[in-house]
Parts: sequence; structure tokens; C-alpha cells
Amino acid sequence: MIAYLDTHVVAWLAQGDPVRISPSARTPLETADLLVSPMVLLELEYLREINRVLFSSRELFLKVEYEFGVQVCDLPFAHVAEVALDEKWTRDPFDRTIVAQAKANGLALLVTADEEIRRNYPRAIW
Repeated sequence: MIAYLDTHVVAWLAQGDPVRISPSARTPLETADLLVSPMVLLELEYLREINRVLFSSRELFLKVEYEFGVQVCDLPFAHVAEVALDEKWTRDPFDRTIVAQAKANGLALLVTADEEIRRNYPRAIW
């Protein structure tokens, strides 16, 4: 089973704050092959630039890669962008691309606390 992690999940795990993750969302963290969209790295860097996270995206990702085996998805961006064109429920390019990445990879699970994503992507879990 494949599960994608939304940006805030990666930030919480990397910053040692896993208690913020719901018990039902913890199951895929322990059992699935964990992936992130490359867009998660970009969003983490943006959050660093506006002082919402303490470390760079590279530092945060290295920690979750080491501790949880998270990998960056390597699906071709052109394909992901094509899928994202149909995600008209949001104007947020990060959310749009992260959901499209999970969709493009066989409707994979997406671990997210984001209620809007959960309303619009049936494979989102929390």
C-alpha cells in the first residue's frame, strides 16, 4: 500500500510532534510505503521562508526519510500537472498538486488533516 503525506504531516513528524497526528492516520505511517509529492518540499521551504517551520525543507525531509522511510515520488510532473487540471475545488497550487500526485499514483491514500482535501479526495484519511 502507498500513502502520501501532506506537508503539515511531514512537518509534524520531522519536528518531533507526532501526537498531532490522529490515531487512525498513524496506521499508514507504520504499514504503508510513504511518499511525498515534490510539491511538499517546495511548500516546506516556503513555510521556512515565512518562519512557520524552523528548518529547511531538505533538513526536514532528511529526518522523515531516515526515521520513517519517506521517499519523494518520481512520477513525471507533466502527468501530475495534467491530473491537477481537474482539481478545480481549490486555488491552492500546493494542495492541488499534492492531491493530483496521489491520484496519479493509482488513487493512493493521502494522510492529511486538511478538511477541504478530505471533502474532495475520497482516499484522504485522518
